[in-house]
Amino acid sequence: MKNKQRRVFSLAAGGMLAALVFAATCFIKLPVSITQGYIHLGDGFILLGAALLGPIAIPAAAIGSMLADLLGGYTMYCLPTFIVKGAVATVAVWAFAKKRPQWLTIAMLAASEAVMVLGYFVCEWLLLGYGLAAAAAAVMPNMVQGASGVIVAVVLLPVLQRTKALHR
Repeated sequence: MKNKQRRVFSLAAGGMLAALVFAATCFIKLPVSITQGYIHLGDGFILLGAALLGPIAIPAAAIGSMLADLLGGYTMYCLPTFIVKGAVATVAVWAFAKKRPQWLTIAMLAASEAVMVLGYFVCEWLLLGYGLAAAAAAVMPNMVQGASGVIVAVVLLPVLQRTKALHR
């Protein structure tokens, strides 16, 4: 691929990933009454995007997740989500940056989701002022969301890698 074509492809792929993260976050969700939030599959697609697209997945993850909060009525989470999901994608891109044993890659993906859990804990406790107890109550649902994201990525990545559509 020529350099200009590669840039166009990267921009288009990043836009499609942002749209996919947005859709998986907004439309495939399980409400959590204790936090007034929800568990979603957007993180799985963030991790898949990191594996398939590399660094272009970082802004795509941040933008797609932030748009889900914006359009879903969680406007106070827009900036924290942008930062947290960008950090998740950054760690995931690093996890896929070179060939590692599968167990280590999975552990690094779990670490990327731990960044999400910690990021939202700090955000809810200190930035949004919910208090320590409320922030702690959101840890378990965020852990479930993170675990589901790792499972989605680990299950779907080998399937996607076998398709000829991804070989450019």
